[in-house]
Amino acid sequence: MTPEPSATEPPSDRTPPAVAVVDAQFPGNVGTIARAMKNFGFEDLLLVDPPELDPDGEAYGFAGHAREDVLPNATEISFDRLVTEYHTIGCTAVTNEDDRSHVRFPFSTPADLAERLPTVEAPTALVFGRERVGLTNEELARIDEICSIPASDEYPVLNLGQAATITLYELRSLTLADDETQLPDVERVRAPEPTVDRLYDQWADLLAEINHPEEKRDKTMRMLRRVFGRADLTEREANTLLGILRRATERPAEN
Repeated sequence: MTPEPSATEPPSDRTPPAVAVVDAQFPGNVGTIARAMKNFGFEDLLLVDPPELDPDGEAYGFAGHAREDVLPNATEISFDRLVTEYHTIGCTAVTNEDDRSHVRFPFSTPADLAERLPTVEAPTALVFGRERVGLTNEELARIDEICSIPASDEYPVLNLGQAATITLYELRSLTLADDETQLPDVERVRAPEPTVDRLYDQWADLLAEINHPEEKRDKTMRMLRRVFGRADLTEREANTLLGILRRATERPAEN
């Protein structure tokens, strides 16, 4: 863990935000949060009154590949410095609070933050509290804004690792471009129209070959066009179907 930076060296502006964990009781939760940071492209971990993080203990065991960079590069910082030098977003469960009773109202969801945080011209930090009681009212009073994950009103409280993982997932657009995730290309590339037209022609040939009632063929072809129109066939899919239909059309003649 790196030492607390000098008070004369304020953190530089940054996007994405840092992730701050206040007074975590269990090293494993710190490791879980570090792992979620690694999953979603966050790098700067700030720890307020952390537990001992033994390289051979739970924190590093739970951190996955984040044990190589995020966790060992974590910075221990005081709560005073955190709220002084960062625009802070306290992540906490908000249970049916309104402007009459809550220390910080209104509040944002993680999805709201994903749209708004890029416009904040200051170093920002997402602040997560203790496992059992979260952030205290006194701490919330010193934090700039509140973020809460929408959940069942019967039981809205998530554990520390869950809350951090969900929040960082929702904010991944601040750290990862679309081509930096493991997901395959989601762009649909529709087969060329001449290929699709040949597919329809082959269907028409098959219907004739199997003596499908002639008075029903137009209606059947309209149905097939609707089905394949919704499917947005790729060229490979269309060519595969063409091959199958050719074989099916040829079989009656062979027999």
